[in-house]
Amino acid sequence: MAEHSSGNHAQDMEAHRSTYSAFVTGSIALSLVCAFVLVSLVSFRFAGTLNVFMGFAGLIVGIVAVLIDVRTGGKWLLSLGALVLFGLITAINVS
Repeated sequence: MAEHSSGNHAQDMEAHRSTYSAFVTGSIALSLVCAFVLVSLVSFRFAGTLNVFMGFAGLIVGIVAVLIDVRTGGKWLLSLGALVLFGLITAINVS
């Protein structure tokens, strides 16, 4: 029969909280990267001038911003600001 010990619940909850926190952080980061990919695809297809350059530059800057936000604790201000700026530049450049 399985032995159930009740001595390590505090450590188990701490491991659960850290795993859940990492899962939420990864989910937000993946969502932001998907948003950058979506805006860059719009730039690739519909931008009037320098569409390939703008798409790749925005994608690279966006992924770097997401990585910086993940490493600095997950406030997501840099990533969201870069996404809004990239979206506005793409919207202005659409012909």
